Amino acid sequence: MDSIRIRGGRPLHGDVEISGAKNAALPLMIAALLTSEPVTLSRVPALADIATLSKLLSELGVTLTTPENGNNGRSLTLNAANVTSTVAPYELVRRMRASVLVLGPLLARFGEATVSLPGGCAIGTRPVDIHLAGLERMGARIALEDGYIRAEAPGGLNGAEYHLAAPSVGATENLLMAAALAEGETVLHNAAREPEITDLIHCLNAMGAVIEGADSDCLRITGQAKLGGTEHQIMVDRIEAGTYAIAAAITGGSVALLGARAAHLETPLECLRQAGVLVEETAQGLTVSANGQLKSVDVTTHPYPGFPTDLQAQTMLLMALAEGSALISETVFENRFMHVPELARMGADITLHGGNALVRGVSALRGAPVMATDLRASSCLVLAGLAAEGETLISRVYHLDRGYERIEEKLAALGADIERVES
Repeated sequence: MDSIRIRGGRPLHGDVEISGAKNAALPLMIAALLTSEPVTLSRVPALADIATLSKLLSELGVTLTTPENGNNGRSLTLNAANVTSTVAPYELVRRMRASVLVLGPLLARFGEATVSLPGGCAIGTRPVDIHLAGLERMGARIALEDGYIRAEAPGGLNGAEYHLAAPSVGATENLLMAAALAEGETVLHNAAREPEITDLIHCLNAMGAVIEGADSDCLRITGQAKLGGTEHQIMVDRIEAGTYAIAAAITGGSVALLGARAAHLETPLECLRQAGVLVEETAQGLTVSANGQLKSVDVTTHPYPGFPTDLQAQTMLLMALAEGSALISETVFENRFMHVPELARMGADITLHGGNALVRGVSALRGAPVMATDLRASSCLVLAGLAAEGETLISRVYHLDRGYERIEEKLAALGADIERVES
């Protein structure tokens, strides 16, 4: 397995182009299953998760082509005119949780779907019961057999009113796509409000869907007999933007985040400002600068528009280098503190109690060999290496490749001493 070696202590300066959002790209690719016409996506990030989903869609019979589209980044055209299978096998679905999103589109368009129970990062229990209960409300017959979800709706799905037990992003996306081809009207209450869902809604509406309530927790979908193709540019990755913003802050640098949108990052940007970081909105995106002592800020994760759980690990690192003490509370996933022992190896002072972490700021971190445990923990350790004294070697960086496009190249262009060490 590859590792990443970092020699810390260099302030980051310059511009970094924020890539297309992984968490938007995956459901947008899957949405192509809803139509027999081509769907072309631009600003597609080159990530391991994109490659995994591309392989899964190919197994189902979707053709994927990747012509270059200079102004909008890498382009991907998906054509699901000749789907040959409605079975998503364990070998592929286990690698990435988002694969379960093929369930709703396959069931809605073809009346059947067999999908392995999903895998992905080991950051806590993320059951699919909300997905399945919503599909059953729409008339699907569902059984769990041998680790697979077997769903049938031979007469098609019917619109229904459904209240999600929790504002699950994946369940909202799955049910949105299924409802787009259901007969009649579907109303989803307590739906997730993440910008990636709004991006999916814009694309679905461009395909001919009728969805009202974008950016709200109540979505109203009028089902259509069929959808058409479209061209759509994927939104920029707000989590990547937040990660580079924190990288600038902890190294005492100044970085322009090209394409980043402040509207998607209001809560974490307010945290940075309270910590003493200068954040400026520009015509090109955001500029983040820090050259003074960081201040501690308490943080509690919540579903959007609250503080994103995907920036919790990186923010904990920020607080580990800030003056004073901060309480980090994780309310979204129950097992998302696996980066804490690795930060402790580098000299961080963090005490865990259940879903809370008390972080006492230290004057400096020291480089050390550390191991990545999940996607966001990986980026946290990269940032720790940038700020630490000496050399840090991060192993198991395949997690990082799932969600950060060319992170070593981007950081090196900003002045970091970073390299990938091939096994």
